[in-house]
Amino acid sequence: MDYGDGAMLGDKVLQSHGGEKPHVWSSSEGGCKIDIGKQIFCNRSLNMRNIVAVGFDMDYTLAQYKPETFESLAYEGTIRKLVYDLGYPQELLEWTFDWKYMVRGLVLDKKRGNILKMDRHKYVKVAYHGFKELSKEDKVGIYGNRLIRDTFDEPDYALIDTLFSLAEAYMFAQLVDFRDKNPGKVPEYFHMYKDVRAAVDLCHRDGTLKQMVAKDPKRYINEDTAIVPMLKMLRNSGRSTFLVTNSLWDYTNIVMNFLFASHALDDGINCNFDWLQYFDIVITGSAKPGFFLDNCANIFEVEPESGMLLNTDNGTPMPQVGNTSLKVLPKGLSKRCRVFQGGCVGHLHKLLSVESSSQVVYVGDHIYGDILRSKKVLGWRTMLVVPELEREVELLWELREKRKQLRLLRNERDLVEDQVHHLKWSLKFESLRDDEKRNMISTLGDLESRRDQVRLAHQQAQRDCHQKFHRIWGQLMKTGYQNSRFAHQVERFACLYTSQVSNLSLYSPDKYYRPSEDFMPHEFHILPM
Repeated sequence: MDYGDGAMLGDKVLQSHGGEKPHVWSSSEGGCKIDIGKQIFCNRSLNMRNIVAVGFDMDYTLAQYKPETFESLAYEGTIRKLVYDLGYPQELLEWTFDWKYMVRGLVLDKKRGNILKMDRHKYVKVAYHGFKELSKEDKVGIYGNRLIRDTFDEPDYALIDTLFSLAEAYMFAQLVDFRDKNPGKVPEYFHMYKDVRAAVDLCHRDGTLKQMVAKDPKRYINEDTAIVPMLKMLRNSGRSTFLVTNSLWDYTNIVMNFLFASHALDDGINCNFDWLQYFDIVITGSAKPGFFLDNCANIFEVEPESGMLLNTDNGTPMPQVGNTSLKVLPKGLSKRCRVFQGGCVGHLHKLLSVESSSQVVYVGDHIYGDILRSKKVLGWRTMLVVPELEREVELLWELREKRKQLRLLRNERDLVEDQVHHLKWSLKFESLRDDEKRNMISTLGDLESRRDQVRLAHQQAQRDCHQKFHRIWGQLMKTGYQNSRFAHQVERFACLYTSQVSNLSLYSPDKYYRPSEDFMPHEFHILPM
């Protein structure tokens, strides 16, 4: 597997977490080899020289939440809402959350209480009912024997496509097991999932989660000292930069202050507006993915100091009636930077003076809310942030010899099976002497024994390899030998993908990203790899 000239493992050349000085491309230390876990991977050619504006999501993109604390906080809040607001049994309050159990790309079968992992062709390869693995026969019986194939989409299925969804997926599995052991104590599976979603929404609406994060951002958000140098480099290269987030202004300002100050005070964050100098436009409360679709949404300007919303005429300031007037921007803040709430992508294009949607790159973490809609509807260029990717590619590098052995075992298995089939055919249709038949039967027995040995060795080796990535679900981007459904979505809709947003700082702002060559199966063993 070729990771390019920049691939390097073990000798770390960048540490953007933990306060060490980041070696950005534009610095004197820049331009060095890039650690494999920090590389940007390309699905579709993207010439950054053609890009005039680079935009970012905030949650899980600029702000990478710590799953061990933030997801646990979300889980605990949701459990309390289920018990105290939706009448679920008190036993749920004793439950605990394993934040490492679920992965992105899974599909929840709401009606049957199953959790599925499927390949790019939507064939179910791994399936659990709650925490109990389904047998191959059960999988085929439920999802394989149909005249019309299931689409595995809403309303009967739920896609776990964000990191924030992992806690609710784990809770759904717990509730499935609880219901099976305690019939009648909780509703049926489909209604149970609706209640979990309602409880999650309640946590968001009453501000439970964000209040806790605002009190101690360092506990819940990773520091990344490469974000500021990255934005400086992009702006110095002549690009506009913008932020589009579903979070409202008050929470956005707290999180961005933490990220750009890279420290927390004992009494909380001392908020200011210095971070706004790194953006031309900030849009809060954007309600993505509706932001990309709804051309009728009103846009309001946000007064940073008070948080007050001011009416605009499609983004143009309007005189206020009475004594209220637009306040002067805080001292030192670039007059070009403006903060809004709501609106739609048409407003953003106008504010940025963008002539073509293909001149915009948007960086986000949500395959549907950020990437699919912006790519499919608008034609924006896209970069998906996949934090899990860093460990995945490093493991791929470490296991490259084992993966070669897997391929050899698979080839041997195919060869032995072909020999078995040929001997069986000969015994059935050819006229043979008795001694020839006895020899063939003996050889067939040896081959069938060898086939079984190779099959078991191959299956065990493949299982061991996948469990290196995750003990239950295996490799994020693979299901068996096929790309996973999640990988298929990444390939379809993300022009670029990488493990964290600040990896952009390691590359020239004028870089021409080019994809690797695609290979069809008939080319795989012919062309050199």
